[in-house]
Amino acid sequence: MKSGTIGFIRSLRFSDLPREVADQARVCVLDLVATACGGLGTKLSRIIRDHAVEQFGNGSRSARLMFDGRRASPVGAALANGMTIDAFDAHDGHVLTKGHAGAAVLPAALAFADIAEELLSGRDFMTDIVVGYEVAIRAGIATHRTACDYHTSGSWNALGAAAIGARRLGLDASGVREALGIAEYHGPRSQMMRCIDSPTMVKDGSGWGAMTGVSAALLAASGFTGAPALVVESEQVGDLWADLGQRWRMLEMYFKPYPVCRWAQPAVEAALALVRQYGIRADEIATVEVATFHEAVRLAARTPRTTEEAQYSLPHPVAAAIVRGRLAGDELGDAAFTDPEIRRLSAGMALRERGDFNGRFPAERYAQVSFVLRDGRRLDSADTTTRGDPSTPLPPDVLYTKFRDLADPVLGRERREGIERAVDALIEPSVRAGGLIELLTTAP
Repeated sequence: MKSGTIGFIRSLRFSDLPREVADQARVCVLDLVATACGGLGTKLSRIIRDHAVEQFGNGSRSARLMFDGRRASPVGAALANGMTIDAFDAHDGHVLTKGHAGAAVLPAALAFADIAEELLSGRDFMTDIVVGYEVAIRAGIATHRTACDYHTSGSWNALGAAAIGARRLGLDASGVREALGIAEYHGPRSQMMRCIDSPTMVKDGSGWGAMTGVSAALLAASGFTGAPALVVESEQVGDLWADLGQRWRMLEMYFKPYPVCRWAQPAVEAALALVRQYGIRADEIATVEVATFHEAVRLAARTPRTTEEAQYSLPHPVAAAIVRGRLAGDELGDAAFTDPEIRRLSAGMALRERGDFNGRFPAERYAQVSFVLRDGRRLDSADTTTRGDPSTPLPPDVLYTKFRDLADPVLGRERREGIERAVDALIEPSVRAGGLIELLTTAP
């Protein structure tokens, strides 16, 4: 492993971060907290939190579960917190990884901060977040370049979690290398398209990635060996690591306006644009046609029975957005599943691939939507991409509204505002991370 990668992981300081990178880390934390609030009420989150408490004993050191207050081992807490975030598909991502770094990075940072013998500074906590993202994103791109199948995010975001642990545990260069090697070898190389075709609670593997990465760092600290991590050390991916600390990959991330798979969001955007442009009501539409890229066409669940099926669907969220004029958590719940107009439009929706859209994926995701009206007219959208990419950023007020809409029903306004202030204060020299950790781990 090149010494530059190990040096970055071990030695990066807050003072090394460009201002825009520190600002991005703050946005990432708030967006992940919002997503965790959305996931907290799901059956998936309830099961995994109980599982972590019951099956991952807290031993001599324990970490708390987000918005729960109960304790588990750091490994168990990372698992539960990662899966709670992953339970609600509203978290950030990077197009070239085709997945999510933050769902493992924040749980790992929280776990190691919670077991730290000395109170962690806010700046150190934020720097851990940046290290986790930069390592995980590169590992993700490297995985897609070198692996023969499309693996879930847990297969590579585990390395970001391990990097955070290596920093917090003060591992030497050899220990960092072993931690990354353990994380890569044990990371869940699960096949993502299986969950796309048959959506269940296994989802994107990010909880397992967080758990694996935290475990890898702790094992390396005990002398367990695991190198080499080929997605870091292979000559085939050397260019991805050569600019570590110079090119900040986390500035290339997207943020989601809707809590569904990113692949479905261009079609949702296009459908909502047609509704707004023409003032069309759902009952005026006979059928909906969607042209998009292959992977999005695979999101084919039409009559979801669970939130997982709804989040990995294209017809349902598009139909729900047309009928409701919006797409939020309520449109992914039981009431929407039985709505007759949503079911009608979803069941009759025609999905087809377009070769030019296939050619632009994964760097760009596009869709084009048509409404065939009952009176015979046809309304066609423009070729539409997603909002929230670096080229189409969500305005700050949209991100804050998303945070408030998801957090207030769970935490209440006062606590949500306290989290906002605590995150904003992390960059101040004298601020410790403990205040934020208390706000993120105490039960509502």
